[in-house]
Amino acid sequence: MTGYGQFCAIARAHEVLGGRWTLLIVRELLMGSRRFNDIRRGIPRISRTVLSERLQDLVHVGAVTRLEGAHGPEYDLTPAGHELFEIIAALGKWGQRWLSRLAAQEDIDLDPLIHDMARRVEMKRLPTEPMVIRFALDRQPLRFLLLKSGEVSACGENPGFPEALAVRGKLSGLAAWWRGDCDFAAAKRAGLRLEGTKAAIRAFPTWFQLYLLAGIKPAPSR
Repeated sequence: MTGYGQFCAIARAHEVLGGRWTLLIVRELLMGSRRFNDIRRGIPRISRTVLSERLQDLVHVGAVTRLEGAHGPEYDLTPAGHELFEIIAALGKWGQRWLSRLAAQEDIDLDPLIHDMARRVEMKRLPTEPMVIRFALDRQPLRFLLLKSGEVSACGENPGFPEALAVRGKLSGLAAWWRGDCDFAAAKRAGLRLEGTKAAIRAFPTWFQLYLLAGIKPAPSR
């Protein structure tokens, strides 16, 4: 592939990091993913081939290291990779502040959203007994979120625990609430529905910390 042919450090860094998916892979590593399949759960539209190639590129430039873990290869950020946090954070803040946030008009996948919810569970606020949340949203694949002491995982089927809640309705309502575009009452007005006991329905929004950048409000001009 032809490079930019520039001495400039911005151009040289962009040659390495500017390819599609690369910064999202770094985002997943910064959020704690270590294994190949864990990284891909946060970026389900990336092919296995491209993910492998991008990881190799990051290893080659010294931003990522590949280790042999107990259950296969694992990836971790080097000091150079961790320094990319500032770039990722700045990009996210800019996107939250300046890009339009109209979830109903966006092409959003359910799996990355649930994957992020699993990372942001407030364990101390959960009931003591293990439970499962069913996500049966309009025109979306059926998904489940297992919540138990010491384990939170997104699943394609119920792993065998009681279903405390079902989340139904529009994915856009769930995405808008999670991203901080609106409060939970507005998400319900936008078509999100909860089914379960009154206690579980009332407690559901408190079981999670919202998306990491949810507190950043749109720029006034938006």
